[in-house]
Amino acid sequence: METVLLSDSATGLEKAAEFIKNGEIVGIPTETVYGLGADASNEDAVRRVFEAKGRPADNPLIVHLADFSQAEKYTLSIPALAFKLAERFCPGPLTMVLPKNDRIPVITSGGLDTVGIRVPSHPVMHRIIELSGRPIAAPSANTSGYPSPTSAEHVMRDMNGRIAAVVDGGSSEFGVESTVISIEGGSTARILRPGCITREMLLEICSDVIIDHAILHELEAGQKAASPGMKYKHYSPRADIIMVEGSLDSFIAYVGKQNGEGVYSLIFDTDRDGFPYRYMTYGKNSSEQAHLLFQRLRELDDAGAERVYVRAPEKNGVGLAVYNRLIRAAGFEVIRV
Repeated sequence: METVLLSDSATGLEKAAEFIKNGEIVGIPTETVYGLGADASNEDAVRRVFEAKGRPADNPLIVHLADFSQAEKYTLSIPALAFKLAERFCPGPLTMVLPKNDRIPVITSGGLDTVGIRVPSHPVMHRIIELSGRPIAAPSANTSGYPSPTSAEHVMRDMNGRIAAVVDGGSSEFGVESTVISIEGGSTARILRPGCITREMLLEICSDVIIDHAILHELEAGQKAASPGMKYKHYSPRADIIMVEGSLDSFIAYVGKQNGEGVYSLIFDTDRDGFPYRYMTYGKNSSEQAHLLFQRLRELDDAGAERVYVRAPEKNGVGLAVYNRLIRAAGFEVIRV
């Protein structure tokens, strides 16, 4: 098929909503990354999302709604804590995993009896949900396993000819996918995938916030993924990614021993002065690193990088989300120097 590039004008959004209502797939901007939007209640449409991405069928999709009150239509029960969190963080980059009802097909939930519910804050995605009148399943709009797209150009490069349309809504604000949580015991949240809604922010509402083991480690054999981004190698460019923990001097010394054709480093903005080897930077703090990470991973492929040594970010705040994406891009290969 021919993939149409739509503007974010009223006409463009109406056309995108018509595609969704007709069971087609549309690349849609959100405040996190661009998503592949499809009617979450339409099994055939959802199946085409998996096919377009090459996504494993046991990797669940997040369902996007125009307002959190609509979650009652697609779930069996909603804890009181979920409403408190929604009042604070919705619309925004927070996904809550809740027990689903039959209005959400099993294919959408990746075979689970739960569904991730999110209310996006991006005006384009929000308006398309309203115009279509559909719950929209929207995994990241990239080939499965490749870095998530943060611009319409990225989506067109990955999905041209596979989907009906892409809406150009500019660059994504946050640059990493939403924080995904489940609720335990009425007052505790478990972070299944970190994002820009941090543990510290959640603790303002929750009595406790648990960091799931799978955020920094591979799932055990046979363990089901409760959230997107938990089970498979993700976010990885064609180049081999190796994360390196240690001081700048130790990092430089280590990279020097590995340096050669096709070798690059991905470093902090504050590291660039006098850095002796080929490099790109990805921000001076965790928020900038989140915003730039996927863009830089794609740019490294464009530059012909074959192997990339990455200075590891912090593991707190938004830095945990960046570390989580990088450790999966690296296939859990971390060098400590």
